[in-house]
Amino acid sequence: MSQTYIVVDQAKDWSAFLPSDRVITFTQYLNLATKSQGRTRIINLCKSSKYLSDGYYCSLLAESRGHHVMPSVRVLNDISKKTLYEMQVAQLLPALAQKLGTPDAPTELSFHCVFGKTAQPEMKEFARKMFEAFACPVLEVKLKFRKTWQVSDLQITSHKNLNDEEETLFAESLEAFSTKVWSKGRALRTAKFDLAMLVNPEEAMPPSDMQALKKFVQAGKQLGIQVDMIGPKDIMRLPEYDGLFIRETTNIDHHTYRFAKKAEAAGLVVMDDPQSIMRCTNKVYLADLFNTHKVPCPKTRIVHKGEKDVEGALEAVINYPMVVKIPDGAFSKGVIKAENREALTASLNTLFKKSSLLLVQEYLYTEFDWRIGVLNNKPIFACRYYMVKDHWQIYQHSESSSESGGFDTLPTFEVPRRVLQAAIAATKPIGDGLYGVDVKEINGRGYVIEVNDNPSIDRGVEDKYLGDELYMHIMSEFLRRMQMKRSDKPAY
Repeated sequence: MSQTYIVVDQAKDWSAFLPSDRVITFTQYLNLATKSQGRTRIINLCKSSKYLSDGYYCSLLAESRGHHVMPSVRVLNDISKKTLYEMQVAQLLPALAQKLGTPDAPTELSFHCVFGKTAQPEMKEFARKMFEAFACPVLEVKLKFRKTWQVSDLQITSHKNLNDEEETLFAESLEAFSTKVWSKGRALRTAKFDLAMLVNPEEAMPPSDMQALKKFVQAGKQLGIQVDMIGPKDIMRLPEYDGLFIRETTNIDHHTYRFAKKAEAAGLVVMDDPQSIMRCTNKVYLADLFNTHKVPCPKTRIVHKGEKDVEGALEAVINYPMVVKIPDGAFSKGVIKAENREALTASLNTLFKKSSLLLVQEYLYTEFDWRIGVLNNKPIFACRYYMVKDHWQIYQHSESSSESGGFDTLPTFEVPRRVLQAAIAATKPIGDGLYGVDVKEINGRGYVIEVNDNPSIDRGVEDKYLGDELYMHIMSEFLRRMQMKRSDKPAY
């Protein structure tokens, strides 16, 4: 269970707000004997964050003690030099410029970013993104317009410098940011660990339905893990937790990857970890990985948009029909089967509009694909996903709907040995996370089609054989890893 301390220079610095035993001075923090069994979070409100100041030492000591501190030493260092922060800020300026427009004359603006919020509506989105990049309680941002909008200065500042409106925003934002800490309900928890489960209610085809998500929560509770469902806008809540479980379809250019990166940097146990997301969401990477590690798979070629006579080169090694794929497709999207050269050319032209590299594979006909669930390089569930009737894939998409074929769920000991061997061989060079490996079985051999870093686990499908034990198995792995993380931290 996590706890939070707010560190100020002197007790009177907190006089404008309600008293709390969680507010301590820097001197008290220096002498704090922390032997907590849970996660400790420090909100550093010292007036100065300059190098070797009390504020700097507060963050430095917090990190040495294994505490999660805001702002971190990295943020302090980045903001101390314009050359370190301007590249990150530059990426945010085009969107801000659209909001602010083009003034007729040179203009200067300044505002305070308070826990990612601001009193100025036009700066709302910019403030949120600045908080994601430079997480700190109060940030002063100065902008200037000289042909283009630029950030002229960026400073971590004290809450004592806020006006009345901003001070109210600060109090409300701090309360919202720390609701889980201040609430009586949280104080009564007996959980040993806190796990954030990232879900998105608006996702059309999520990896787990609501019934399965509730099963994960129940399994965690039995193991002493408090599982909280969080959403895409909750990235700054991650320091409250010991682990992150992503149950939303992942991609590199997506908030799921940013969640994974931030959680990993904060020392959380993460599934899916950033490396697994990077490796699994790109089929070009997987194809090259399989070739390097001799993983059995269909004949595969990577083709480039600029190549000449691509069709001829492919026909020399792969028979029709061929399957053309974009690198980052999911749920059978961005996949076309080409029966002849005309269809192949059309497929290449269509998909090259989305990616400069494409994957072309031989088509292996089977009535179903094996899906082997692998956790820590061990199989934990097995399903047979059947093709949609009169279709060659397990999913068929139209403009108005998506359809999937039937399924069988079996114990892993009933799966052909070579199918399991192929699945495990495919995951070992990727990592030790939770994966779903798609394998085609032909003449007793297993051919890996792809590895998914965020496998579907729906109630009544993947859990049909193991039932609640499947959720317990996954939560037990989280428990094992979080215990290992905690035992590695220094004690004070």
